[in-house]
Formats: sequence, C-alpha cells, structure tokens
Amino acid sequence: MALDHAIPRPEFLQVAEAVAREKMIEREEVLEAMELAMGKAGRQTYGQNKDIRAEIDRKTGAVKLSRWTLVVPDDAVEDEETQMPLRIAQKIKPGIQVGEYIVDPLPPIDFGRIGAQTAKQVIVQRVREVERKKQYEEYKDRVGEIVNGTVKRTEYGNLMVDLGRAEALLRRDECIPREAFKNGDRVRAYIYDVREEPRGPQIFLSRTHPGFLAKLFAQEVPEIYDGIIEIKAVARDPGSRAKMAVISRDSSIDPVGACVGMRGSRVQAVVAELQGEKIDIIPWSPDIATFIVNAMAPAEVSKVVLDEENKRCEVVVPDEQLSLAIGRRGQNVRLASQLTRYDIDILTEAGESERRQEDFRRRSSLFVEALDVDDVIAGLLVTEGYGSIEEIAEVEDEELASIEGFDENIAAELKRRALAHLEAKEAELAERRVALGVDDALLGLEVFTNAQLVALGEAGIKTMDDLADLASDELIEILGEGAMDEETANAVIMAARAHWFEGEEGGAPA
Repeated sequence: MALDHAIPRPEFLQVAEAVAREKMIEREEVLEAMELAMGKAGRQTYGQNKDIRAEIDRKTGAVKLSRWTLVVPDDAVEDEETQMPLRIAQKIKPGIQVGEYIVDPLPPIDFGRIGAQTAKQVIVQRVREVERKKQYEEYKDRVGEIVNGTVKRTEYGNLMVDLGRAEALLRRDECIPREAFKNGDRVRAYIYDVREEPRGPQIFLSRTHPGFLAKLFAQEVPEIYDGIIEIKAVARDPGSRAKMAVISRDSSIDPVGACVGMRGSRVQAVVAELQGEKIDIIPWSPDIATFIVNAMAPAEVSKVVLDEENKRCEVVVPDEQLSLAIGRRGQNVRLASQLTRYDIDILTEAGESERRQEDFRRRSSLFVEALDVDDVIAGLLVTEGYGSIEEIAEVEDEELASIEGFDENIAAELKRRALAHLEAKEAELAERRVALGVDDALLGLEVFTNAQLVALGEAGIKTMDDLADLASDELIEILGEGAMDEETANAVIMAARAHWFEGEEGGAPA
C-alpha cells in the first residue's frame, strides 16, 4: 500500500467516519489515531528513534509524512536523531529559534503486511482509549443515579451488566440476599462509584446501598423529585427491613403519607423492587431526642437520655416493649442507630429504675463516707445532682445553702469537709507515688495529677526516659480514656525526650 503526498485518499476519511459512528466518538479523534498509526509505521521504515509524523488532509484524505527535528542550543544536544544544534539549523533555515522544529518532507512508504498490521493495532488501541475516556467522562458525574442494564455474564458470583454504552460491575455483596440473576435478565441498580483504571472506566453498581432506596422513592413520589419532601436519612438491612426519615418543606403536605401513597401504592412499588423489603417511613425532626423516639417505631419510648458529645443515648421503654424495641436479632435498634447516627442503649423502665436506685445508693455512700454525714444529707446532695466530692468542693456557698433544709453554716461545713477529704486523698496519692519510685522530674512537667502519676508508676513508667520511650497511644491507654488527647500526649513525650538532645549542635530536632 503506497502513500503519495499529493494523491487524495477519500477512503481514509470514509473509514474515519464509519469508526466514529460505530464507536460514537468524534471523527477528529479517529483521524488523530490514524495519524499516530501511520507515524509509527513510518518509524519502522525510516528509523525507530526518529520523530516521524503523519498528517491526513481533512478534506482530501491525502497523507503527508515528515521528519521533525527539534532545534536546541549548540551545547545541549542529547539525541542526534531528534535534535539539531542551533548553528546548523540556522544554516538550513535562517532566523529559526531554539524550541522550533525543522520539518523535512519524506517520500511515501509501502506499508507492507507487517506495517499495515502495526498501524491497525495502533488505531484499534487508540480508538479504544478514546472510547474509554468518553465513557468515564459520561459516567463520572452520574454517581448517585439509578441505571437499567442487562446481565451480560457472571464472574464468580459477580454480575457484569451491559448499560448500552458501557459495562458495569454488580458485585455479589451489593446484591440483595436471595435474589438471583441469569444472563439476559434486566437489572436496575444504583451507581455508587466510577473509577478511571488502565483497563478502562470501572462503574460499580449496588442494590443494597441506602441511596438506591432513596432514588427509588424519588422516582415514585413526585413531591420528592420536586424537592417539596426531602429524604434526610436512610438505613437498610437489605432484603429484610429499612427505615427512612423524611421531612416536608410545605406544612400542608404530610411527608409520610405522600411517600406511602394511596392505599400504599407508592411504597409497595419500591418494596416490590427490593424483594419484599419492609420499609418504615418516619418523620425527621431537628430535635435529636424526638428523632430517636420516631426512629424506634413501632416500639413506644418512655424516656431518652442523650450524651451529645459522645453521640450516645439511652432509650427507656416499657417492660413489655423491650423485644419490639430491640427487634428480631437486634434489627430495629440497629437500624434506628444507623438512621440517627447515635449509639443506642435500650433499658426497660424496671431496669432503669433499678439502675437509678443503685446509682443513688452508690453516690449516697460516697458522701456519707467522705463527708461524714448522715443518709438524709447525702440523699439531698444526690437528689440535687451532685455526683462527686470535687463538685461539692468547687460549688459556691450560696448555691449549696439554697438546698432545702441547708443553711450557710451547713454549706460551709460541707465544703470544708470536702476540701479536707480531697487534700487527704492527694497526700495519700503523693505517698503512693513516692513508694512506687516515680521520679520527681515527672511531677515537674506539671501536666500529670498525682492519680495519673500513680497510674504511670503502676505501669512501670517511673523516669523521664521511661516516659520518652512511650508512643502517644500507649500513654493515653495508661492514663485512661479522656484523660489526654493525642496532640497533648505527643507534646508531653517530646518534652520528656528534650534532655536527649541537650548539648547537640543546633538543639533538638524538629
């Protein structure tokens, strides 16, 4: 197959048009792939190390082959095949500058069987790359959409789904339990990730993702699609049960009723797609306690005790509601926890009452023993919410005296006894620290309490070097949860290591 600079080759343009239509890519991209292939074939004839380029005329299809040589400074030639010193280039083309190219036209070549095969491989490869890039660009912004496809084949239980313009992966663990698909089956799924990989874009589908349920409702409920009703949270046990929290931006529209539909028509359409998965639709509330109560449905809740800092809560339910609140295999409380993003502990009213009484007894005993008071005074302190000797020692006299039955004299005496108890406890801890052999240098850091120094001593950390050898997580574990954050622990350990670098030129390392 011979190529001539002047001979029109309309067949090249026809081939480019046909490939572009078939692969649904731009004609220009196909022509660029053909130029790349012809350039590679040209290098097989004129030298693999030369910069040989082909150019196809976009109107006639005529092919021009040429050698490109980069002009570089006289002392900067690294590759004589592709570079030319400026002084020689200016003899060939006066006025040429560094960074420009000398372009030499080449005679036509005969591809031959091997050359033609090479060109074909390059074109196919290049077109495939363009096709993959186009697929990635098309699907990367479609994460969060529902797509319909056909099962193309099964690989180790994972389904390869033909989406028409691309192929996607539906892994076995992203399918609803007990559902089975055969080759040729239609499948509906949610795009949860699109990644660009060397073998092409990887589109990952899911039928278990909470977003799948939310998008199905958006298709069935016009109010959700229009933004009048918003889905705030979804929690799923795929194929078994789900909870969905909704809120309406229009006070005249009931969000739960709109999602259920007339005689349950809307929710049943979603249930059918999810293989009979039961769906609880609950009203969302900005008040977290109210939201938790709603999320625990169908169980009734007597009381909610929140720990917002640690995202935990205790839910108290009537004794007869315990099994309903927990659900089969813990399903109800688990889904409520996922929905609210709070760790939920369930107590019965009887259990909560018993625990409250035990807590009352424990704190009363603490005050009786530490403050040398009778059960009545100890009980009054606990009832008012005091839980430790430190709280008694730090409270204002007026606040303590305001407790019914107390006066200023009783308040002052209670504070005196609390302070005396804490001083005695500190002295005892200091003695214990000395007995354990904890170095005074650790006390000199002024970051540890005597109780923490005792804990360090009992763990075998008695000197600066012992402390310096610790990692931050080890120090935090010894001191106990909440005693110190990681940043502070690192600073303390670095302070303990400071003496290792004393006298070194430049001081301690950064």
